[in-house]
Amino acid sequence: MKSRRPISRRQFIKSASAAALFTPLLFSGQERTASLGSGKSRVILVRDPNVLDENGLPRQAVVQEMLDTGLKALTGQPDPQSAWKTLIKPADIVGIKNNRWPYLRTTAEVENAIKKRIMEVGVKETNISVDDLGVLQNPIFQKATALINARPMRSHHWSGVGSLIKNYIMFIPEPISIHPDSCADLASIWDLPVVKGKTRLNVLVMFTPQFHSFGPHSFNPKYVWKYYGLLLGFDPVAVDSTGLRIIEAIRREYFGDDRPLNPPAKHIAIADTKYHLGTADPEKIELVKIGYDTGIFV
Repeated sequence: MKSRRPISRRQFIKSASAAALFTPLLFSGQERTASLGSGKSRVILVRDPNVLDENGLPRQAVVQEMLDTGLKALTGQPDPQSAWKTLIKPADIVGIKNNRWPYLRTTAEVENAIKKRIMEVGVKETNISVDDLGVLQNPIFQKATALINARPMRSHHWSGVGSLIKNYIMFIPEPISIHPDSCADLASIWDLPVVKGKTRLNVLVMFTPQFHSFGPHSFNPKYVWKYYGLLLGFDPVAVDSTGLRIIEAIRREYFGDDRPLNPPAKHIAIADTKYHLGTADPEKIELVKIGYDTGIFV
């Protein structure tokens, strides 16, 4: 696969500004299909190779800029504060659902960037919590009026990929109960009262996605790809579908052939066709690309 030339800083700013010119979007409820007049779900892809330092760790300032740029493009608002005000109100109680798998977690930098903007809206810090395994016992999540869903994508032994849809598996008492058939029915969790109608934003962290693994909880740095990206959207299925396309393209690039995930990530398509949580069809997704475009794959 041929690489594209990196774009300049001026081009990055120009593309970000153009994306922000979309009509402002004011939403309520969970399944917010960001329409561009064509019924398509809007997904924003922001990439910046400077997001990782010389040790491969995220830089807080760059993460904040990427999140801000993506959300402005997603909402059509001129600045981060205005963008967040379309999602969160000062009276909200906010749960930030992260993923704490030790080898590839959401990252503190992403969590901090989200929390900072939520507090700027006027939400008290005591009404914000970041959690993963303990969400069902967490008082903030129990009372939450708003959820932010943020996690990295990685290959997964049971579901093909760990996805935004799958990130809510900890909202059921026995997560293992949904593992049959490649976790096909993960989207059913999104209809439970504890989460239904509460998700304001989905952030798929694609700084260093894992594209291949063997067995449960498998991790090998050999199969981690520096992609330098964030995917943002209101529709978790559209964001996951886009992330999956990137993972599949990385696999083709690395292995030199079309090597399907095993098991297949069928839960993403089923979230669309059976549960109508969002759209998985790339033809129904409006993908806005901002920033670094070498090896973009979509």
